[in-house]
This record gives sequence, C-alpha cells and structure tokens, in this order.
Amino acid sequence: MIAPVQVLNEADRYKLDGSDDALFYAEPRFVQHLDAGFRARLTSLYRERIPPCAVVLDLMSSWVSHLPDEVTYQEVIGHGLNAEELKANKRLDRHWVQNLNVDQQLPLANECVDVALVVAGWQYLQQPEAIATELLRVIRPRGEVIVAFSNRMFFQKAPQIWTDGGDSDHLAYVGQVLMAQGWNQPQLLEEDTTSAGAFGWLGGKGDPFMAVIASKPINS
Repeated sequence: MIAPVQVLNEADRYKLDGSDDALFYAEPRFVQHLDAGFRARLTSLYRERIPPCAVVLDLMSSWVSHLPDEVTYQEVIGHGLNAEELKANKRLDRHWVQNLNVDQQLPLANECVDVALVVAGWQYLQQPEAIATELLRVIRPRGEVIVAFSNRMFFQKAPQIWTDGGDSDHLAYVGQVLMAQGWNQPQLLEEDTTSAGAFGWLGGKGDPFMAVIASKPINS
C-alpha cells in the first residue's frame, strides 16, 4: 500500500468506545438507518451517476445498497462488518467481511472498480486517509467515489473529528482527506429532504442529505 498523506492527528481519531468494532456489529441490524426521503435522494443520485455497465463497490455496506431497482450493473461487490447483513443484500454479486479500522488493505485488484459507494460509514473510519488511498488504487481512471451521509451516527463509535463537527464540517473533512490522497476536487452536496407522510405535506424536513463525489484523475 502507498503511504497515505496524513490529515488527522491522534486526537481526531479517538472514539469513546475503543472496543473491537466487530463486536459492536456482531448482531445483524435489519433496520433502515436513514429515512425514506434520504434514501430516495440517494437512489436518485446513483441513477444519475452510475452507468449500467459499471462495476460497483459498496464499501461499508449492509443488507440494502440503495441502488435503483431497474438498473442492472456488471457487478456489485459488497463489503461490511456483518456477514448476515451482507448475505441478505440481494444486490451484491459477492462480498467480504473486514474491519477497516484494523486492516485498510482492500482485497481487490488495481483499477478493477468503476464506482465506489460509502453510505453512512465514513464517520466511523479512524484511518480514512488509508481507505482513500486504497480506493484510488482499485478505482479506474475517471471513476468516482460517492460518500453519502446524514446527521445520524452511533456517537460512541464515531471518531472525534466527526463528533466535534457539523454537517458542513463533515463535507469539508471528507473532501480534504480525498484530495490529500490525489483525488480531484470533489463536488459537495448539502440538501434538505422532505419527511414522509402527513408531516412532509406540511413542510416537515427529513434527514439532511450530504454527499461528496470525487473522480480519479486520468494520470493517477
């Protein structure tokens, strides 16, 4: 692995619950961690950005990938921390289990992926620079990484760099880490969503939608 450019200091990486993440995620959680408005916007973004011929890497995935039902991809590769959740995800053609806070080396060949997705997962990475470097290795030139998140988290499992910041801070931080490893300057999205049901009809807001979209340089 190429040595990543460090952006965080040790205090930034500190989390309240320092126990093995594999223990925290040992039991499957077959629930939606983000509301319907967020999920609809995410699927819409995927429909816009991911071509049907793509090889897709769903990093830090679970039992659902939020990809549009009507689109068939060349291959969807999943990664996560709970084998039962990944096995239940019908969009995945293959998957593997790995704790990225312990081992950042992805078991994938160079330039074998077109688009990498990270949904509600970046906020738990303690070595994000190494992950950004590995994603740059496995993604093809002009390929993209799409990091999407809201304001929800398991507070005790998120590093201090995340728990101390707000939504705009999170967008800037993800972008900074990616660019430091050689990704092109990313597009940052920060949008409101509409709550489901009657509350939404009255103008109620759902989970805020944030996304960082960066492409791999041609000569990287």
